[in-house]
Amino acid sequence: MTDIRTETVPLVDGSALRLTVAEPVGSIRGGIVVLHEARGVTDAVRGLVHGLAGDGWLAVAPHLYHRDGADELDGDDAQQVQAQVDRLDRDEVMADTDTAFGWLAGHDIEADRMGVIGFDLGGSVALLVAAKRTLGAAVTVAGTGGTPMSSGLPSLIAAASGLTCPWLGVYGETADGETSPEIGQLREAAALSEVASDVVVYPHSGHRFDDDLDSAADAWQRTLNWFDSHLR
Repeated sequence: MTDIRTETVPLVDGSALRLTVAEPVGSIRGGIVVLHEARGVTDAVRGLVHGLAGDGWLAVAPHLYHRDGADELDGDDAQQVQAQVDRLDRDEVMADTDTAFGWLAGHDIEADRMGVIGFDLGGSVALLVAAKRTLGAAVTVAGTGGTPMSSGLPSLIAAASGLTCPWLGVYGETADGETSPEIGQLREAAALSEVASDVVVYPHSGHRFDDDLDSAADAWQRTLNWFDSHLR
């Protein structure tokens, strides 16, 4: 049975980054960094880490709110969640993500066998990582369109045109069947890059399309297939 644990890595700024980690029971196919949603490292994030490990990937989720001593926020307090998101700094977020990739490298995972996946806030960060770092593949799940959730993060549409690795974007329509124009702009920008990209939009599902079991199952299988195809 796959176990989840938390490790701590000291950083040069004097803080310590917490990592939620899960290892496959058998052989390791590669490594995947999991970037958490706006509420932090929730049960859903831990479930994603566990599921990836069950598919053979060494999975690690950096706690991006660690400088404020936060792991999981109260999802019913939207103001607190947004305030925490607003405190994010681009350079600190990228440094924390780099530390997670470094942790994978320390476990003998080469860059072309490393991937990144993020949900919601983490989905936006995953796209930025895919444009700024060298790795094997990236997946954005239910991230915002072209506008990042934090003013401390750069434009996603501008980043998409500079993708350096295959990228899959998974989104949902609004309940009344509307698709954000920014998602179309992301698709067009990603097509300008020199790497494989795909954007999937689930109809009438809302931002949290994972509340629909069929959509969630399809998105999960697409994610596994994307990593299986590109992390070799």
